[in-house]
Amino acid sequence: MVSGTKEKDLEIAIEKALTGTWRESEESQITEPGAFYSPKHHGFLLAFSQDFDAQFAIDRRLFWQFLQNSQRKELARFRELNPNDWQRKILERLDRQIKKLGVLHVLKKGLDIDNAHFDLLYPVPLASSGEKVRSNFALNLFSCMRQVPYSSTTGETVDMVLFINGLPIITIELKNHWTGQTARFDAQAQYKKRDTNQPLFQFGRCLAHFALDTEEAYMTTKLAGADTFFLPFNLGNHFGKGNPPNPNGFRTAYVWEQVFTKQSLANIIQHLMRLDGSAKDPLEKRTLFFPRYHQLDVVRRLITDVGENGVGKRYLIQHSAGSGKSNSITWLAYQLIEAYPQNDTAANARPLDCPMFDSVIVVTDRRLLDKQLRDNIKDFSEVKNIIAPALSSTELRQSLEQGKKIIITTIQKFPFIVDGIADLSDKQFAVIIDEAHSSQSGSAHDNMNKAMGKMTDLDAEDVQDLILQTMQSRKMRGNASYFAFTATPKNSTLEKFGEKQPDGKFKPFHLYSMKQAIEEGFILDVIANYTTYQSFYEIQKSIEDNPEFDSKKAQRRLRAFVERSKQTIETKAEVILDHFIGQVFNRKKLKGKAKGMVVTQNIETAIRYFQALNHLLTMRGNPLKIAIAFSGSKIVDGVEYTEAEMNGFAEGETKDYFDKDEYRLLVVANKYLTGFDQPKLCAMYVDKKLSGVLCVQALSRLNRSANKLGKRSEDLFVLDFFNSVDDIKKAFDPFYTSTTLSEETDVNVLHDLKTQLDETGVYEQAEVNAFTEGYFANLTTEKLSVIIDIAEQRFDENLEQADKIDFKIKAKQFLKIYGQMASIINFENIGWEKLYWFLKFLVPKLKVQDPKDEFDEILNAVDLSTYGLARNRLNYTIKLDDTESELAPQNPNPRGGYTEGEEKDQIDEIIKTFNERWFQGWSATPEEQRVKFINITERIRKHKDFEQKYKNNPDIHTRGLAFEQILRDVMSERHRDELELYKLFAKDPAFKMAWTQSLQRALGG
Repeated sequence: MVSGTKEKDLEIAIEKALTGTWRESEESQITEPGAFYSPKHHGFLLAFSQDFDAQFAIDRRLFWQFLQNSQRKELARFRELNPNDWQRKILERLDRQIKKLGVLHVLKKGLDIDNAHFDLLYPVPLASSGEKVRSNFALNLFSCMRQVPYSSTTGETVDMVLFINGLPIITIELKNHWTGQTARFDAQAQYKKRDTNQPLFQFGRCLAHFALDTEEAYMTTKLAGADTFFLPFNLGNHFGKGNPPNPNGFRTAYVWEQVFTKQSLANIIQHLMRLDGSAKDPLEKRTLFFPRYHQLDVVRRLITDVGENGVGKRYLIQHSAGSGKSNSITWLAYQLIEAYPQNDTAANARPLDCPMFDSVIVVTDRRLLDKQLRDNIKDFSEVKNIIAPALSSTELRQSLEQGKKIIITTIQKFPFIVDGIADLSDKQFAVIIDEAHSSQSGSAHDNMNKAMGKMTDLDAEDVQDLILQTMQSRKMRGNASYFAFTATPKNSTLEKFGEKQPDGKFKPFHLYSMKQAIEEGFILDVIANYTTYQSFYEIQKSIEDNPEFDSKKAQRRLRAFVERSKQTIETKAEVILDHFIGQVFNRKKLKGKAKGMVVTQNIETAIRYFQALNHLLTMRGNPLKIAIAFSGSKIVDGVEYTEAEMNGFAEGETKDYFDKDEYRLLVVANKYLTGFDQPKLCAMYVDKKLSGVLCVQALSRLNRSANKLGKRSEDLFVLDFFNSVDDIKKAFDPFYTSTTLSEETDVNVLHDLKTQLDETGVYEQAEVNAFTEGYFANLTTEKLSVIIDIAEQRFDENLEQADKIDFKIKAKQFLKIYGQMASIINFENIGWEKLYWFLKFLVPKLKVQDPKDEFDEILNAVDLSTYGLARNRLNYTIKLDDTESELAPQNPNPRGGYTEGEEKDQIDEIIKTFNERWFQGWSATPEEQRVKFINITERIRKHKDFEQKYKNNPDIHTRGLAFEQILRDVMSERHRDELELYKLFAKDPAFKMAWTQSLQRALGG
């Protein structure tokens, strides 16, 4: 027989997988199709279109069959009270409830009518469920109907509908690639033309509508005509969109083989689907959530793995921004409290019908997650008040003692929260960590593990045993499972939470990549339109002496000096404002609501940017408002500033004010670069070194999609004063697809560091022993300080400056590596543990001169004479590597304070080298550039309009226009002699502006 390549053949394949048969076979119309299908099926009933009631959108035959089989007595009693119209009354009541609350509500809560109650779906039994629950679930009637006539007037049909107990839950429009039609275009277009006034297609009547072909799947919960938004429901292919080839059949077979099973659909209804909003709101104003495939998959895979392997494992979930991570965490938290062991080993001496976890602790740095968890789980759970926030150790202890199932705490408060927790080693925990790398900063995680461990009476134990016990408590306890979610896993995070492979590599347990999120449209490509500017500037010496400095370090300090100077920031601020007003604000991007962010190096530069931008806005009539964000207070030019004082509103209100339409620019200094979701952001102006995880997180502030505003990747724009496109590519590449750790950290580096630290003579081993023994024996702080003070004095008196720097760097490196590795190394080294606690208290007391201070002298000896900007990349698309990325383990070799090849140069040579490197606007030498600059200045001063129209003109606006005209005249006169300069002036707006400002300053303007 010829293979089936039509849409009908795909229908038969799905119907047969669900029911074991197909309609035509039952109707004796055709023989079995030629294509091979698995004899296994899901036990669905074959439903027939003649039983479908379009008015009530119900399969009448199976609806009444279910009630008759499952609730015979209740139905008979209701029928006796309503002998003439009992069916009509039930159907009309059901119809009203679904129109008001949606089918999800009646499936979960049942139908109340008069003094009767009818269950419309029996839930999936848990391990603790009794035989009654199990037998009830078997009474559910799952069915599949093809060519469903949804309209009683036109006779139009939808390809397929799945029912539970006669109620429709899934509609499906099917296409076959071999016929030239696809789900992405044709099936979606078909849905968008459907009459949403027909009961079957009214919002809330079905759980989801699937557009499906042999290669791709899409899903929506709401049909809204042309505005219908379909979500991809695909596995992903080569870390991107779509589905991989399936050796056993169609690429999309996973949809009907894995998702459209009885247990799967019932689980989705009970534990994953939710209807946002209040029952008081009209149904059409609410949002119905159906999990995307990767959300469904990660929750189920984690629950299965925990059930099979028990408590104590670590899991790394690498899910990109746009993955719906908040919902994934919410669904996981709820299902973990009802997770049961699948075997005796996983049960760990507990009964098989006892939940595996006593409490689920969610550690997050996002306040919104608290509310989302509360709202979501309130809808799922019949048990009230199972969630508790824990912002102090007292609250956490009370929540655990009261049996709270889900406890939410913040990363920032966690170290303080765990200090007072009592003995919890007899309990089992699931710890979900949102953005794993930001919470794993060493001691915070030590405290978490210490809290989970058993801390016995200190007086009754030998001190050596107590130290070993602390080491064990600093490891990830066997009575807790850890689930770490992050989009950008560092090497240490991969080693701590990733799955170790047979070849020694570490990989995430589950992946939803940045590439897939971008290709599926859930986030935008922030590096698709990248513009970089190159600074060029000249400095001159302002002293007669010629002291020597380390050339490389001096070069770095000189650049930092230039980049944060007031003159430089004013030039950049004008570039920023010209672009934002001209290309974003005036063009009314994002329906006139577009916003931008200015990312600065530090608080001082943020304040200078804020002041410069405000000054420029005042000159332009204040078309928009700006805000600033930084922590604490800062003194700049003798004035103390705070965020609240500069903005005019409380620091905690900055995010809300920035959301208002009048506020369009936000200047930030190390704040709002992570975890800040503002979909209206589409422009970013970067004046800060960005690398690694911070680079990805900072630029990703732009990637939030906003369909209601029509936001697209083309609307995004990054202007970078500091980084090259190669720098950005290097930062993004590791996190674009899948991130793997090449090998585990070589802990022998700790031996090397300890040996080098021991040899300095700053401490003696007897002092380290005495301190740690005293510390764990609760010795007074006064007595412990004496030991630390002795080591501090040796450090101050016996080491040279370079040796001090070297010691402190290596000591901090030892603390970092051991603090991170102690939770995962599978052996114990008492010497490392003792040194860790000794250095932990010694290092903060060690004072070394900041190497930067050495170069303050050079900053006092130079002046900035010229500064300008030139674009070297415009709207450049940075292409990322789509292969799997591999990170090296952290700190494989000890580092110190010494650097090889330091070159001492005199200040004249340093400045000359600096100017040659950074003043690249002309081919002329710095001296020639100075001569040309002075020449142009004198010609402007001699211009016929200079005195009257510029120098003595009180009107700022006309004064500026006059200067522009004078400069044009002078440059035109000189263009033959200064052709290279004239081309820069005429063709590069940034150069022209910087040149103009420099001349105005030189002329005292």
